[in-house]
Amino acid sequence: MVSLAEPLGYRPPQEDVLVSQVRAMSEVKTSLVLETICNALQESSTLLGKRLEPNAANASICELLASVNLDPTLPLEKTFLFRCYGLMLREAASGDLVKKHLASLLELSHQFAAQREGIAMAVGLTSTSHLEEVWAVLEHLGRTRFLRSTFTGPDSQPLDSSPHWRWVGSTTLLCYGQMATHARGNILPWVDNVASRMVYYFSSSCYDNILKTSFLSAAIMLVAAIKKESGSQSYKFVQIPELVQCLLCILQREPNFLATHLQEKIILVIMGLSQLRPHLKPMVKSRVLETCLQSLYMLPPMEMLEKSLPPLKPEPDVKMLYGKTTKALELLLQSFISENESMDEIHFLLQHTESWLQSEKSHERRRVVQSISLFLQYALNCLKLPEEASPSMLGHQLGLLTLLWRDEDPLIRYHSRQCVYLLLQLLSQQKGKVLEFIHLNKMRNFEVKASREWEIKLYDVVKAFSDNLTVAQHTQLTLTLLHGLRSCSHLCSDLATEILLLIFQGPGIKRQQVAEILHDLFQELPHIIFKDIQATMMKAVTILGTQHTQETIELILSLCRPSEREGGTLRLSLTKGGRSEHEAAPKQLPDSCPRTPDTPDSSHSGLSKLPLVERAASWKIIPMWKALGTNAQLSRKVLTLLYMKLKLRPPKEVVLLTPQMEPVSLLALGTIYELLYISEYKATIRWAFAGILVGLLTQLHYLFELGLVDGISEKEEGTLHMKPLSPSRTCLEALKGLFWTTNCWEVFAYLQLLKGWELFEHVDTFTEGLTLLARAMAHYNCELKAVLGQAVISLKSSEERDNKVAILLISEFLNSQELTQYTSRKAMASFLSLGLTNSNQLVRALSLQGLSSTLMQPEKVGLLRHQLLGLLDRFLVPEPKDPLGLMAILGDILHRLGAQGIGAMSLKIAQHLLQLFENDREEVRGGAILLFGDVINSGGKKYRQTLKGHAFQALVPLLFHLADRCPPVVKNTKLTFLRCAILLKWEFRKQLFNKLAWGQGLGAEYDIFIYMVESNFGSYQQFLLQAFLYLQSPHRNLKLVAMKFIGGLLQDYFADLCFHLKKGDVRLLQSHFETLRQDQDSRSRKFYQDFWEDVMELYQYVT
Repeated sequence: MVSLAEPLGYRPPQEDVLVSQVRAMSEVKTSLVLETICNALQESSTLLGKRLEPNAANASICELLASVNLDPTLPLEKTFLFRCYGLMLREAASGDLVKKHLASLLELSHQFAAQREGIAMAVGLTSTSHLEEVWAVLEHLGRTRFLRSTFTGPDSQPLDSSPHWRWVGSTTLLCYGQMATHARGNILPWVDNVASRMVYYFSSSCYDNILKTSFLSAAIMLVAAIKKESGSQSYKFVQIPELVQCLLCILQREPNFLATHLQEKIILVIMGLSQLRPHLKPMVKSRVLETCLQSLYMLPPMEMLEKSLPPLKPEPDVKMLYGKTTKALELLLQSFISENESMDEIHFLLQHTESWLQSEKSHERRRVVQSISLFLQYALNCLKLPEEASPSMLGHQLGLLTLLWRDEDPLIRYHSRQCVYLLLQLLSQQKGKVLEFIHLNKMRNFEVKASREWEIKLYDVVKAFSDNLTVAQHTQLTLTLLHGLRSCSHLCSDLATEILLLIFQGPGIKRQQVAEILHDLFQELPHIIFKDIQATMMKAVTILGTQHTQETIELILSLCRPSEREGGTLRLSLTKGGRSEHEAAPKQLPDSCPRTPDTPDSSHSGLSKLPLVERAASWKIIPMWKALGTNAQLSRKVLTLLYMKLKLRPPKEVVLLTPQMEPVSLLALGTIYELLYISEYKATIRWAFAGILVGLLTQLHYLFELGLVDGISEKEEGTLHMKPLSPSRTCLEALKGLFWTTNCWEVFAYLQLLKGWELFEHVDTFTEGLTLLARAMAHYNCELKAVLGQAVISLKSSEERDNKVAILLISEFLNSQELTQYTSRKAMASFLSLGLTNSNQLVRALSLQGLSSTLMQPEKVGLLRHQLLGLLDRFLVPEPKDPLGLMAILGDILHRLGAQGIGAMSLKIAQHLLQLFENDREEVRGGAILLFGDVINSGGKKYRQTLKGHAFQALVPLLFHLADRCPPVVKNTKLTFLRCAILLKWEFRKQLFNKLAWGQGLGAEYDIFIYMVESNFGSYQQFLLQAFLYLQSPHRNLKLVAMKFIGGLLQDYFADLCFHLKKGDVRLLQSHFETLRQDQDSRSRKFYQDFWEDVMELYQYVT
């Protein structure tokens, strides 16, 4: 390193002669000459030139010149005079004389560079023999002149603002540098003192180019002087970090172009300082790396860099300057790694390149990969790394470099691949592997044989990663590639996807990696821009789930707790009221039956019904569950594990002691609820129906035990709540959703129309609700075999809640017509006998009741039928006594006979119940309508067709009683009307249920009318005749709905009526219609006026 003033070791040819002359002078003579030189320099200090004209006042100088054979008549070089001054002081014996004349020298003007450099040179020469005296004089200067030129007064102006002293700080810096240069072997003990003063002057002076170059010159001289001393490595220099910080400040202030060697020199000086003891601390190194990398990488591209220069003469060679600065940075990196030859240090240095590898500017990425490539090549060739260090974040850096393999810039692609290869080679070398792996060799040919299949190349890369990286490094690599999925460049995100898929498929992911990788994928999913990338990553999740099923499921389960999903578990309650949508034209059934927005649909996930603000968290987790559901075997494992977790129910005492801990069964519950609405799990839900059903029922009972019932009865009429469902409500909604999404909608409808689901909202009515549910399942043969098997298992459980749920299911299933196909009486007796010794009274009672059922004791069938005959004699009379009591007994007998049925008696009972539909007593009407639904399903196969006829006869009365003034009657009517539709196998019975359950207003009425009429083609005339009978009804509401019905038939089905009606039918209609003309009700008269012409026209067509 060299000084900006003059080369180190420079000695004029006359110096030896001059020194001998000086030594021969007396002290007085020496002082006189020094004063003369100082005066001459003082007189010429305002001159810009570097030469001094001789005159009479300079006689002593002329004499000195003549003694060294120099012509005293020629102009003098000012530099020579400064050198003479310094040599004379160096040779002086008196310390006082040295101090006196040094002080005089420093009083000279510091305005011009020649003056500052000359003064510094003289001071440096003096310090060779008088180091302490020079130090004292400079200290005094700092406490006086420098403070006055630096500190400001009340007017914010320096105390001494004259140009004479303005740059005294810069002169002092050069003085310290020259001191270091000339002090030779004495400098080492003084280095920290010199460095501290340099830092002080730099920090306290006004920053400008003069200060900058002066400090850099001083630093260069100081480092060069230290390097020359062989004992420098035995010293510890404490001021090095402060010097480095000053140099970094200069570097940071430099403009964003290259015009001088300054940046190169600063980097080289820092490198020299870093090699001294103690080595720089990591924090200081980080600042050095950040600043040096920024100063080089942020320069404009080369083509713009040459154009960005200000006008300079001579014009600098920018390419040469850039090359040298790049080389300096390369040397700095090599110096750092040479200080600490370890993989940790390589990771530390590469860590500072990460932001540049991810830069949006291609020239910055190009520069950094070139630097990394040179650095890694040096490390591979020159270092021997210890085996113990294996920093995990090297995987992250490998990932960043790998993501550049499809960069648009070919140089970046080449160097990034080379960097990955070199880094893997280093890792292989570190482990002491003499022979390279075959996959590393193939990687090296990545560019050479670019025509080879890309997939094969990537496989070699993935295999090389697997062979050479530790598990932690491999994890970081994978996480970095996952982060690359969010790239705005499809090429980059596609590359990340391909490699990740190969990683998951090929060598695979270790068990200990699964949690971290899935967690990061969960975080990245919302940020992936491209749909195909999302789809591919879902395949990767499927692969991961197949390899590590339990870890994958448990991690996904914990990623986004249902209670934290901001509505993620918020499904539409199946008890929600619907909104009517009367939009379709008549007879276009698919269009005339639009699904109400509030009605759940098994083909939808349910999320689309949520407000947008509530979907974000769920959309992050749902795709991952979907991915696991695409594999049938894996989806079964998912539900099996969730079922097992659903059964992990700590006692109430434990839950109360740890209120901050959410039981894992609640997590499983919320997730099962989500999966019900994911189409990929539809078949699996059906497969696991029995386990889920029993699990949900026992879970709800468990929540009652814990007292977690807040929010279970919340109704969601019209709008959605902006909060998640409570655990108990989630459980209830999941229970309802299980039947709806598995297409067991008849069971769901049975409870919905009877308000049976509300029974599950209270612990006191839970048993009644479960009994009703089991009865509906038995009636519609809903997964009886599987549920029975699950119930038997639960009956053997040690948990009381499991026993209760099981016996309630089994006791109702005993009345099913299908149960004997799945089990024998002997097996059932064995199961029920288990309950007789149960500690719970309900279980014992129901077990005993089951053992006395008609299935277990067939001889009771005859007794019950005989008892039924006796009841019919009392019931089938015009006005029976206590019809409600009789109907209750009839219903109970029907239920007990179950699969045996009542045969032909069902026809008589059904016919009589039809008459009771119009009974004046509301409770009788309601009871008769409800019992009618049971009767038409109790005749067995032999009488089913005849009972269908009775069901058909009941359609019009039931339709009209949907408008009954008594709500309980309406409730029973809805269920029986639907049961008739199911028995008659209407095409749109599910849509009919939607309207019955949630429909409101004219739109719902019209849709129900359409479903009924269109499902009974050719029967319009029978409906019309039945409806005309209600025009004479004393009940105003029934009369009004009859008029609506008749009007609808006359308007929409006129042509069909003309075809099917007979003359007698029309005359009967005409006579009924004629009575309305004199009716006291104005609406009846208006109805007559509106439709009389239609009736007459119908009469004319028929007759």
